[in-house]
Amino acid sequence: MKNNNPTTRIIAGKYKGKVLDLPSLDVTRSSKSRLKESFFNVLQFDIIDKIFIEAFAGSGSIGLEAVSRDAKRAYFVELDRSSYRILTKNCNAVEPNKCQTSLGDTFVQTPSILNSLKNSSDELILYIDPPFDFREGMDDIYEKSFNMIRSIENENIFMIVIEHVSTLEVPETLGKFFLNKTKKFGKSSLSYFSYAEEQK
Repeated sequence: MKNNNPTTRIIAGKYKGKVLDLPSLDVTRSSKSRLKESFFNVLQFDIIDKIFIEAFAGSGSIGLEAVSRDAKRAYFVELDRSSYRILTKNCNAVEPNKCQTSLGDTFVQTPSILNSLKNSSDELILYIDPPFDFREGMDDIYEKSFNMIRSIENENIFMIVIEHVSTLEVPETLGKFFLNKTKKFGKSSLSYFSYAEEQK
């Protein structure tokens, strides 16, 4: 049977060229390849041996790119059951022993994952990509995401990145974290946060 699902590929690393399935485009949007490439160009070798957490994971294409580039482990959180099935299929096709998937609400599961890693000696990269402009009732999703960041107590966060609609005004500080820079890619942008004390 022909598979009409959209797909994407891993850009670089040991799984370069690996095809990943994407959920139906009316359920989720995949991160554009230009945006994804820019993000990993910023990280470069900083990804190696870090723990990568992808909230609102969809297909898991960002976290699996991180695994391909030698992240130590990746955690994925996805609420939509159909997207979650594709996420687990993609993880199993890449490196399942480095992937931990959670089906559920990002605002419950992500803080739980962060809490479980609070005393870990590993550094964490948190990637938050809230859905926008295609689901009803998502008006407050950015504010809820900001509040989730404000409540983070972990001291082992290396970086927090929010993928968001470019028209969004992102706060300069969120709890312990300070906005370093925002890079725009048409309708989508990436905003990078790190510890506020590092700016002093």
